[in-house]
Amino acid sequence: MEYVQERVATLHAFSDRVPDAPTDSAAVVVPLTEREHASLAAERVFTTLERIDPARVVVALRASPDRVSTVARWLDSFELSPDVLWCNAPEVREELGAAGLNGPAGKGRDVWLALGVAASEEYVVVHDADTKTYSRAHVPRLLFPLAQGYDFSKGYYARVENDRLYGRLFRLFYTPLVRALDERHDEPVVDYLAAFRYALAGEFAATSDLVRRLRAQRGWGLEVGTLGDAFTHAGFDGSAQVDLGQHEHDHRAVSGPQGLGDMCSEVATALFQVVDDAGLSLDYDAVRERYRETADRLVRQYGTDAAFNGLDFDGAGERDQVATYADAIEPPGEDTRLPAWRDTTLDPETVVAASDRALDAAVDR
Repeated sequence: MEYVQERVATLHAFSDRVPDAPTDSAAVVVPLTEREHASLAAERVFTTLERIDPARVVVALRASPDRVSTVARWLDSFELSPDVLWCNAPEVREELGAAGLNGPAGKGRDVWLALGVAASEEYVVVHDADTKTYSRAHVPRLLFPLAQGYDFSKGYYARVENDRLYGRLFRLFYTPLVRALDERHDEPVVDYLAAFRYALAGEFAATSDLVRRLRAQRGWGLEVGTLGDAFTHAGFDGSAQVDLGQHEHDHRAVSGPQGLGDMCSEVATALFQVVDDAGLSLDYDAVRERYRETADRLVRQYGTDAAFNGLDFDGAGERDQVATYADAIEPPGEDTRLPAWRDTTLDPETVVAASDRALDAAVDR
């Protein structure tokens, strides 16, 4: 059994125990797309949230106008009375434009909109809706460190299913890249990024004060960007990570729109903006070469671990992914991060009102 502590407090799930946690003072944010709604995984998530009964559930919904009423009715079938925030509604986009916040839209922007609403509670939990193994322990485990005086907590878990190792973007891009940076740069922020066992997990919790201080990457760089601001405002001593067991998620192709290749580029941009914020100057050609060397070494280790457990493993395919991901190692482009809620004039209730108007009109059609 493993008891190792990292630079951040690491809480291990040695049993199925559900810890006592302040769920009655917490809002749970769940980003959801029309593609995910009514899936077995999403059904499990919202049915389980009924049993947890947090103070508030905010659904950050991305749906087309012809599908949004169907999704909203489905969400209304749960005994949660969730706040449904239609993030890509024309009325919401108008309010963002009036506040000077229009720009690229994606998961990060949707979560940011919901965080502004959720921060009315003392604590905020964020997790995805595509977890097939979601349990009633998830929210309490994420909240537990906050009740012990920590400001930020993040989930970690194993991605093993169908006799294969998953978590490819984390294993084959993030981990070797951060290790490559850590080998040459003695910087606290790099140590912090390396301290989390699953830095790209979508599950985290924070105090409402910290939530209001978070800037947000607009797309798939959300998780890394959140860690960057958590380092600034919580640091090592104010951060924890908690074991959420073994997860089964939906999987993405490496290539194509919204595939792991596109996600990789956004994760890279977010990561390099974090280290740039810390004043770290990089030789990107040298970083790219060190990344390739580190990733190659890790692929060999993953292959050995897979063989030890009798899992299928495609070493050549993993090295092909490394070659694809290496192209993302370049200076970050324009900074399109959304500001911290405490630094914007946009009122969360204005966003809620705009979403409600749009939803009412869509449902009445």
